[in-house]
Amino acid sequence: MNPEAFSSPLFVKRAAYVVQEIASLADAIDFLNDWPEDRRDVIHEAALRACCDAYDRRKPVSVARNAFFGFAKRAAILEDATSAMQLARCLQSGTGKVQA
Repeated sequence: MNPEAFSSPLFVKRAAYVVQEIASLADAIDFLNDWPEDRRDVIHEAALRACCDAYDRRKPVSVARNAFFGFAKRAAILEDATSAMQLARCLQSGTGKVQA
């Protein structure tokens, strides 16, 4: 198992119809580094610092995951894992329809 992997992935809205899986420290750091500068705040900064500290093994990965979770929730981009998985299954099947 990858020591940088999250215990369970998080899903965030990257754009109106784009959901991204965040499954590791590298995913989280990349996402946070790509976050628009005009939308960054202390919560973004704390999440990025926690992820970098975990990457450098100064903090547990679980702390970084929790910090990223808090950032995503505060930024209103956190996507429900069940919904994201249903969408992924539909896209893989090629139907584009969500099962009810």
